[in-house]
Amino acid sequence: MNSFELNKIAGAVLGTLTFVMLLSFAGELIFSEKQAAKAGYDLPMPAGTAVASAAAPAAAAAAVEPIAVRLASADPAKGETVFKQCATCHTPDKGGANKVGPNMWNVLGRLKGQVAGFNYSNALKAVAAKGEKWDFETIDKFLESPKGYIAGTSMSFAGIANPRTRADLIAYLNKLNDSPLPLPN
Repeated sequence: MNSFELNKIAGAVLGTLTFVMLLSFAGELIFSEKQAAKAGYDLPMPAGTAVASAAAPAAAAAAVEPIAVRLASADPAKGETVFKQCATCHTPDKGGANKVGPNMWNVLGRLKGQVAGFNYSNALKAVAAKGEKWDFETIDKFLESPKGYIAGTSMSFAGIANPRTRADLIAYLNKLNDSPLPLPN
């Protein structure tokens, strides 16, 4: 092979690389990206929802009405619908069997951790040793966040964030009682 042929091959390779490089520059000029003003986009928020901020959770917690106020307008029929998610672990019937969780008949006014034949977690046994009863306020806090209210409970339910939904459920649970408790004032 002589030097003339080597020059032709080198010229073809360099020419091809130069053409590809020019084509790349031209493509960038023609099809340039527009930079976004900010990364991502805002998700739609349901009507009446405040924009989340660092102070929003603290403000929301402070704005929750007391359970007595919420129970005054609570709907036990809606609470019965909410209880369907509880029914996978709890029975609502008088004399009903314990499932994964204890029976819910007479839960309001009952001593915590005192259903016969149910094996409670050590955390709930410790609370039961104090002789505390389930009242409207304590069950509201428990339903909001079981693990937050009793650290170490074996109840794996995440909780019910909506205060109105909790009030409806508590009104229904109060009906599951031989003598329902009077609503607080």
